[in-house]
Amino acid sequence: MAVDAPDEVRSRSWLAIEFAALYLGAPLAIALLLPPDRLFTALFMFSVVGLILLWRTGGFDWRSLIRGHRIPWLEVLGIAVATLASGSLILWFSRPDALFAMARARPDFMLLIWCFYPFLSALPQELIFRPLFFHRYGGLLPAGKAAIAANAAIFSFAHLMYWSWVVAVLTFAGGWIFARAYLRHGFPAAWLLHAVAGNILFAVGMGYYFYSGNVVRPF
Repeated sequence: MAVDAPDEVRSRSWLAIEFAALYLGAPLAIALLLPPDRLFTALFMFSVVGLILLWRTGGFDWRSLIRGHRIPWLEVLGIAVATLASGSLILWFSRPDALFAMARARPDFMLLIWCFYPFLSALPQELIFRPLFFHRYGGLLPAGKAAIAANAAIFSFAHLMYWSWVVAVLTFAGGWIFARAYLRHGFPAAWLLHAVAGNILFAVGMGYYFYSGNVVRPF
């Protein structure tokens, strides 16, 4: 994947350092050093930095995010069913008390999450982990499925702060699906798939694993 020279002239080595700092150093520092109640503040700052980098990336046209793309509705239906089934199965064996707990106890709050999650969480994540990742750093990546695997691994690593193998597996699988959709169908498809998967996870009760108050570091 070719990348236009960002910020006018950037060397490959500088991009590699930048990539490592953003996608490896920042998540590792957040996971190791910050208290759980500061996680979302750190994620907000991470998102701001990523969006600034995307804005400064040479040759990137923001209009390309929405132009000429189609929504793969069968894939949207597929991820909805798969997320519902896998989330229910995980909670059935690990936290049966959390299964559909929010939907039963606080349906109003769940609907509020459904309204805001796609825009306040899924959207910035997709911008940073898909267009920024593939456009600004595409020249550092392998070709084909290896690039998708690298993206999925980085996306999973970004969730290290939750210190949960369940979160790690789910985000790797999700990252693979979202990256594949972005490369095949464009940004709207990746964003919609991410939003649908996240909202269903919260409806099922999997928000238990993505709540900073439940984070327990292994040290």
